[in-house]
Amino acid sequence: MLGQGRRVALTLVSLLLLLWHEATTIEVPQDPKIQQDLKQPPTIVKQSVKDYIVDPRDNIIIECEAKGNPVPTFTWRRNGKFFNIGKDPRVTMRKRSGTLEIGFRSGGRPEDYEGEYQCFAENDLGIALSNKILLRVSKAPLWPKEVLEPVLVTEGSPLVLTCNPPPGLPPPFTFWMNSGMTPIPQDKRVSMGVNGDLYFSNVMAQDAHTDYSCNARFLFTHTIQQKNPFTLKVQTSRKVAETTPTFLSPSGTESSKMVLRDEKLLLECIAAGLPTPTIKWFKKGGDLPGRKVKFENFNKTLKIVSVSEEDAGSYVCMANNRLGSIRHTIFVEVKAAPYWLDKPTDLVLAPDENGRLVCRANGNPKPTIQWLVNGQLIESSPPNPSRQVLGDTIIFRSVQMGSSAVYQCNASNQHGYLLANAFVSVLDLPPRMLGPKNQLIKVIENNRTFLDCPFFGSPLPELRWFKNGQGSGLDGGQYRVYINGTLEIKRARVEDEGTYTCVASNILGTAENQVRLEVKEPTRIVRAPEHESAVRGSTVLFNCKVKSDPSLPVTVTWTKDDKVLHLGWRLKKDDESLTITNVHEGDEGTYTCTAKSEIDQDSASARLTVLEEASLNPSVSSALPADRPDPPMDLDLSDLLARSVRLTWIPGNDHRSSIKEFLVQFEEDRWEPGRWQNLSTYPGDLNSVILQLAPFVNYQFRVIAINSVGQSQPSRPSPRYRTSGAAPDAIPKDLRGWGSMKDNMEITWEPLLDLERNGPDLQYDVWWRRKDTGEEWNNVTTEGTKHVVHPTNTYVPYEVKIRARNEFGPGPESNLVIGYSGEDKPTDAPTDLRVSKVESTKVNIHWKSVDPDSVLGEFKEYRLYYWRESSMVPGLVVDKEKKTRGFYSTTSEPSAVLTDLVPYSKYKMFMVVANNRFESPPSNTVELNTKEGVPDTPRFFRINRRNLDTLYLEWDKPLEPNGILIGYQLKYLTVNGSRVGRPHLETFFPNATDFTLRLPDRSTRYKFFLSALTQVGAGEVYAVESPHFANEAYIDQVDIATQGWFIGLMCAIALIILILLIVCFIKRSRGGKYPVRDKKDLPLDSVDQKDPEGSFDYHSDEDNKPLQGSQTSLDGNVKESDDSLVDYGEGGDGQFNEDGSFIGQYTVKKDKDETEGNESSEATSPVNAIYSLA
Repeated sequence: MLGQGRRVALTLVSLLLLLWHEATTIEVPQDPKIQQDLKQPPTIVKQSVKDYIVDPRDNIIIECEAKGNPVPTFTWRRNGKFFNIGKDPRVTMRKRSGTLEIGFRSGGRPEDYEGEYQCFAENDLGIALSNKILLRVSKAPLWPKEVLEPVLVTEGSPLVLTCNPPPGLPPPFTFWMNSGMTPIPQDKRVSMGVNGDLYFSNVMAQDAHTDYSCNARFLFTHTIQQKNPFTLKVQTSRKVAETTPTFLSPSGTESSKMVLRDEKLLLECIAAGLPTPTIKWFKKGGDLPGRKVKFENFNKTLKIVSVSEEDAGSYVCMANNRLGSIRHTIFVEVKAAPYWLDKPTDLVLAPDENGRLVCRANGNPKPTIQWLVNGQLIESSPPNPSRQVLGDTIIFRSVQMGSSAVYQCNASNQHGYLLANAFVSVLDLPPRMLGPKNQLIKVIENNRTFLDCPFFGSPLPELRWFKNGQGSGLDGGQYRVYINGTLEIKRARVEDEGTYTCVASNILGTAENQVRLEVKEPTRIVRAPEHESAVRGSTVLFNCKVKSDPSLPVTVTWTKDDKVLHLGWRLKKDDESLTITNVHEGDEGTYTCTAKSEIDQDSASARLTVLEEASLNPSVSSALPADRPDPPMDLDLSDLLARSVRLTWIPGNDHRSSIKEFLVQFEEDRWEPGRWQNLSTYPGDLNSVILQLAPFVNYQFRVIAINSVGQSQPSRPSPRYRTSGAAPDAIPKDLRGWGSMKDNMEITWEPLLDLERNGPDLQYDVWWRRKDTGEEWNNVTTEGTKHVVHPTNTYVPYEVKIRARNEFGPGPESNLVIGYSGEDKPTDAPTDLRVSKVESTKVNIHWKSVDPDSVLGEFKEYRLYYWRESSMVPGLVVDKEKKTRGFYSTTSEPSAVLTDLVPYSKYKMFMVVANNRFESPPSNTVELNTKEGVPDTPRFFRINRRNLDTLYLEWDKPLEPNGILIGYQLKYLTVNGSRVGRPHLETFFPNATDFTLRLPDRSTRYKFFLSALTQVGAGEVYAVESPHFANEAYIDQVDIATQGWFIGLMCAIALIILILLIVCFIKRSRGGKYPVRDKKDLPLDSVDQKDPEGSFDYHSDEDNKPLQGSQTSLDGNVKESDDSLVDYGEGGDGQFNEDGSFIGQYTVKKDKDETEGNESSEATSPVNAIYSLA
């Protein structure tokens, strides 16, 4: 009956802790200004270890450091009593510290100061305690003097040479040596035990020596002491009898061993027998944990470095030789000194807030929990009405100033103890801004941006953000405010630029800070360098054109193979490129261009390959192009091991481009026969590599060479190599437990890959148990990838783990994973849903939360369903589609802001609570009417017609008037390039949908801005610009024709045409005679002919015909006939002028020709008239 009552009390306490609402503890920032003004109880920051062994040759230093404000003072207790430091001249305490220094220059023995010490750090707000420090002085006692008789033993018999080193503090390290200071050789037959004795499984004749000496090395004094040597005499015989195994250590068939958690476990089995027995280890009821267990001393010692509770059990060592075998069972019990499950942490609260300290520890046996306050048992301390102790938890309610203190939690059992200090500090501070003032933040457009506003105060201030000092707080949509004060802008845009103000406020005051945000264009390389292949001695150019924000200076740097590129006469760069002249082999590599601004950067790379000239023949001036390499040849396997093999090959021709790397591929014939898979890549200067392989795979390999041009064809496959099987190495991934129904939990995982199986018969061991209940593990072995646990309670946590196994054994276990059984439909609905502060597009909503137990699953959110029931604008049809908005809150009466509502509308809404799968019944339904707002843009706005003098504008009503339309307003102004004219304003009644504008100037362009009006104001503007029509080209032509420059151009063209017509008329007139020029003068045109008086005259077309028998050329010149024109002249005096005209028989005297010709020319020459005009 008493036990049942205790269980009921614990259940009530757990329920109280679950339902009790506590305030979030205040985290005090490490800001120096805050720390300087902040009163804080003492905290131990440094202390000596609990078991403190000191060297007697040195001074003793016992550390104790603490922090606090005011600075703590220190006192000490020794063996539970006050330690008066001032009365002992050998003991001093460091300044501003509690560390003790004990010196022995003036005499004294360190042993006199052995004992248990504890440090107390105190200030006005409380007292903190150190651990109890057990101080002991290291000891290195001498080996007792003894006379050792010679040891006589028969060949083949076992033998133990005892060491028995003197007990030291800490215990010494033992080893065996001979008189030559050489270690005694140890092997499977002869070895030293854990206790330091030297064991012979069987003695042989060569073991007879006179100098078997055990040595003890003391770590603190760095001294080695040697025991008197043993003399071993071996009595030999012609035939040594073989014996079955017997155990030298431990004795009997069973023994037990206790070990503490996290300590080292050593199990030893040393056997005698001839032949020398071999030792094997087993664990009853399971397998040895492969990753934790190590075998030492030729398999005679089993070691587990860090023991856990799972390592408890029965371990069996078996010794066997060809005559038989024996077994010994060691029962291992794992106990545990206390260890933390939930260590108490410092608690900073504001007045009237709640909090709690939790101290949970585990151990074997279960530790007891004891609370102290300022070093006193809490039961004997002054009563505190705001404090309640419930086992391992202290609850604080409505704390007040002056109740600060330091609490100690002591968890202890028979194997040790834990002591933790945790202070409770009650603060009241007005808000303070911790970050720099008026920061300028530059960010890249479209990037996620965070504006920090670190703050502090007690009670914890409420923080709100404002932009440009206007509007309500920023939160929701594009913005998100974190609890630490940081404002997130999900995607920074140019319109997000401005000054952001963060305001922190609590009941003691307010504080604010500003951050100016500038949004910049990203830095981008718009023309990147490309891979180049160049002949030695030529010139190469790499492009790097950068586009960036004009306000950000950008630096462009070049690197080669990730190292800084040093520019010189051969390597030159400008703003957009890098030029390399006189290329040689040292220039080959990867060149990277990096463009960097103060807030971002971009980079691009290209490779330069240097080619040799194609031929030494001077007639060949260019190199042959590089090509893909030939495939590697002669693949060979060597150094065949269980998990690796060496692959060697001969590279093929690289075709004028050096091989950069080799790709090794493999194919196996068990899981995916015929499919080649990449195994690894290796540098191009290797042709022999060691390949790491998986067990239980029948491999064959091939190699592909890669240069700057591309990949070679694959080589011929290597011979096949089959690796042996092994237990799995891999742990199944993505282990999870989840409920598909309310009364089950599905445990699922990803199966091992084919190459991770390591052997046949792959299976999975799965374990599960309820979390924090201490129940035994349930387990199952399956070949699938899912196991369903059924039945279960609804939404309870489970611990789950898994491992893979095959016929060679089990693999490693996974870490623990927490899974949950299935969820059910929440039973309770949110209540008292109501609204306040109804505006045109947003409203505040309030409700009362549900009991967390009624969610029957993981609480996901409170989900609000809302829809637009109707518009208050008469005749406007609306879409009644339901929308949802989720809110996460754990307070008892949450509130939130619902935004993006349509103004002047009737809305309905209700709320549910949701887990991952289900929703609760709905809350009460709320109706509301949003206020009138400004209208949307008109549905359309266009210029329908345009002639030379008028514009006709037409529009339609907005899709969402957001209220009762009272009219429209039209602003328009003239636009001439970048200049704008004086704006004009027109207003219209709500039923007007068109407007005609008369144009004072046909060539003027206008820009129009139209918006609809409600009582709240003007809505969003719809802007258009004229002209928008095809007949604009016609209007522009008319306008051009009236320009002065165009009229002048047309007049000039008409005058030129008139002059050409006059010239043509003169040439057709055929009047006037002209003198024949001397043949030495420049020739006249071939079309000119002379009359009998020696003057030229224009005649009819018949007169201009060529002589009979001649032909007219294509260019109008006369060609000679076959018979000579000399035959028609007067003997030899007949001549031709320079253009071939026959003039000999018409020639007259020179002076007469010139005289008459000149007169005639000056009087009548129409050509001269033309020249004179020119």
